[in-house]
Amino acid sequence: MLCPKCGWEESRVVDSRQTEDRRTIRRRRECLQCKHRFTTYERFEETPIVVVKKDGTTQEFNRDKILRGLIRAAEKRPVSIEQMNEIVDSIERELNNSLEKEIRTEDIGEMVMEHLKDLDEVSYVRFASVYRSFKDSKTFLDELKKIIESKEKK
Repeated sequence: MLCPKCGWEESRVVDSRQTEDRRTIRRRRECLQCKHRFTTYERFEETPIVVVKKDGTTQEFNRDKILRGLIRAAEKRPVSIEQMNEIVDSIERELNNSLEKEIRTEDIGEMVMEHLKDLDEVSYVRFASVYRSFKDSKTFLDELKKIIESKEKK
């Protein structure tokens, strides 16, 4: 495993733990050259999931894209990186467990919003505003009304 700091090829495993879903092993490593510590994840290889974009092109599923979107949506909000990783893990697990090996970006976006809605409303609205391409303040306000109505029902 290459050290992300100095590029040295040798490291030692300091700690190994299974994640909550028991499908991934988290390893803390230490570079034998510069002593920098970093984390790696070990997952079993699965059949790749193909994502169908809005323009019809396809690409392989990339969990990092979802995580980056979550990080932007939850900026300066009380949402931890662990919670964001749990969302991505949950979505990835759901996609792997489905019989479908092609998924539309719209469906992935809806899955993300479903998780964010319960976690943090501001992050949800931020994500939805980009994902749904709010055109004006009325569209934005309509989305806020949906949130308020669903809270009142609970």
